[in-house]
Amino acid sequence: MLADLQDYTATVDPIWQWLVIMAAAAVPFIESYFAAPIGILAGASPLVAIPAAILGNVISMVLVVLLAGRVRGAAGAHEQPLSPRRERFKRRFDAWGVPGVSLLGQTLLPSQITSGLMVGFGASRQRVILWQIVSITLWGLGFGLLGLGFVAAVVG
Repeated sequence: MLADLQDYTATVDPIWQWLVIMAAAAVPFIESYFAAPIGILAGASPLVAIPAAILGNVISMVLVVLLAGRVRGAAGAHEQPLSPRRERFKRRFDAWGVPGVSLLGQTLLPSQITSGLMVGFGASRQRVILWQIVSITLWGLGFGLLGLGFVAAVVG
């Protein structure tokens, strides 16, 4: 079945491979770290799957950061008390800062959620975007290479 999927993917125009992988990576909990290896397992070139997954994840994260910045600006002084879950995240944010939450937060929550929360807590949108791009790239590249290794071990 995997061989059939890979044969089919090889016949699909690379632009469609890019678009499908980018769309998958834009979905929270799939993101770059699952979309890249899934694309590779499906038969897309790692040179297509990894950058497409990173780009799709980055685009969705940037949109969330920009929206969160607007919501925070509109909310102004009308802040609600934090739920226990948000309070726990806030404590981690205060301890780890934007770089730590960006790099380690992907183990717990999608980048879109962590980036939105950080901006909601007052972090600079530019700083969040920068560190999230670093994180998304590292996670996408790492898991993409793991997927490539898995395919090489199973197929090759």
